[in-house]
Amino acid sequence: MKIWEKGFSVNDTIEKFTVGQDRALDMHLAPFDMRASKAQANMLAKVGLISETERQQLIAGLDELLAQVEAGTFRIEDDFEDVHSKIEYYLTDKFGDAGKKIHTARSRNDQVLTAIQLFLKDYTERISVKILALADVLLQKAEAHKNDLLPGYTHFQAAMPSSFGLWFSAYAEHLLLDLALFEAAHRVADQNPLGSGAGFGSSFPIDREMTTREMGFGSVAVSSVGAQMLRGKTEKTLAFAIAGAAGTLGKLAYDLVLYNSQDLGFVNLPKEFTTGSSIMPHKKNPDVFELVRVHANRLQALPNDIILATSNLPSGYHRDFQLLKELLFGPMLAFGDLLDILLFALPEIKIKEGVIEQAKYDPIFSVENINQLIIAGVPFRDAYQQVGRAVEDGSYVPHREFQTTHLGSIHNLGLAEIAAKVRRWREGSELFLGKHEE
Repeated sequence: MKIWEKGFSVNDTIEKFTVGQDRALDMHLAPFDMRASKAQANMLAKVGLISETERQQLIAGLDELLAQVEAGTFRIEDDFEDVHSKIEYYLTDKFGDAGKKIHTARSRNDQVLTAIQLFLKDYTERISVKILALADVLLQKAEAHKNDLLPGYTHFQAAMPSSFGLWFSAYAEHLLLDLALFEAAHRVADQNPLGSGAGFGSSFPIDREMTTREMGFGSVAVSSVGAQMLRGKTEKTLAFAIAGAAGTLGKLAYDLVLYNSQDLGFVNLPKEFTTGSSIMPHKKNPDVFELVRVHANRLQALPNDIILATSNLPSGYHRDFQLLKELLFGPMLAFGDLLDILLFALPEIKIKEGVIEQAKYDPIFSVENINQLIIAGVPFRDAYQQVGRAVEDGSYVPHREFQTTHLGSIHNLGLAEIAAKVRRWREGSELFLGKHEE
């Protein structure tokens, strides 16, 4: 069953190649295509292209399919090219002509695109809730360990005193920056392309504002040509959001791999969270964070994959776009898995107290020695030279007692200010209205 079938069969080898992975990937789109088809049926009845009885039949059939999706029993058998042909066949087999009419004033181009827009919009909302939850965990850890100092590093060299409060809160704040990219992706996905047809509209008196309201889109993608150009643009925008957040998660994971090493020994993972060696019985490896790191690195290549698949294409639909589902849907799920494992593992990390008291970290207090000389009236450059000579000749004695006061420093972390940013995201952003909050 193909919704474009015209009485002849496609060569089996050609069909297998052109269908690709659509049957498996379209399972993600199924509930969204059903929602869009309900809006389509209601609109067709409103403008007089189908009867009220036919509308009721179509809505009932689509609700049955949605119930199958909810129950996990919906399938796209090999007889069908994709989810769209399966849904239309189901409606036609059950209701006859009413099922055949569901595609009136609709092309598979805008049908597929509408389902994808709804799916990606829903994804940005759900994934953003998880990102906010991870920011909450990080802020909780920052509060719990705000007084636990650790060496801060530049060039892989111990540089100046830092703290776990400062470190945890840094990642919480950066996740909020990553959310800005997801909000941009959400805005692009929140455009309704239904009614644009194959890219040139329809001569039927359809009501695109009605379907926009029914599907919960923020606005209509007005130009039919421009609506079709969303294919690739929405995916690319989301790819950049995933890549940006993956960069943050990868850096976080790399820090924890280093901090868990014996040489640094700043954190401990529960032994149940580590793996061992087949030959070295003492090993407790932080594989979970190493795998987060490598998956995050792979996700940062996602925009390049999307760009290469869509570059140098003119306006209008091209079958090249089919591959976008294969390129994007797997990484979307993988990114969600990274957030889930971090939400599970981070609360269990144990912080070692007093690590900064080791003599090997004495040099990181050299700046505080300089500051003491400056307070005593010594010009900075002279103080710098004086402390530098003391470090070199062995007469240096670290000034370990210091107090920072400015916002965002060790003793004034600004956790309340960062928490307020999180709260503003929840309260003020269109992404966080509570419908996906657990």
